[in-house]
Amino acid sequence: MTNTVVLGVIGADCHAVGNKILDYAFSKAGFNVVNIGVLSSQEEFISAAEETGAKAMIISSLYGHGEIDCRGLREKCDEAGLNDMLLYVGGNLVVGKRDWDEVKQKFLAMGFNRVYPPGSDPEQGIRDLRDDLKLPKPE
Repeated sequence: MTNTVVLGVIGADCHAVGNKILDYAFSKAGFNVVNIGVLSSQEEFISAAEETGAKAMIISSLYGHGEIDCRGLREKCDEAGLNDMLLYVGGNLVVGKRDWDEVKQKFLAMGFNRVYPPGSDPEQGIRDLRDDLKLPKPE
């Protein structure tokens, strides 16, 4: 089983610092990270996953438009034959102050497997990904 993941910042979002932190954390944890950077479209995530055989997409958004930028991604993955693709998303995903549980449920309903609030510890995502990919626990 591959441990390749596609990482990027979706849409018109150019927040690069979190992207670099996630790249470092997941790489250090033993994942093969394909970082497509910032200002990335859904199609770029899908193409990178197809080209590399990735099993997960780790998508971040900090400018508040993640809800718009991520809409329809699960369906596009399915159309591309990536039916088992794990979709993780995190950050400041919506405009304005909204109840986090409401935001999380919205993204889960959109087909995301895991949804993380702003300021989440990358270690939680790493643990979740290991569990979801059924990888052995590190020693």
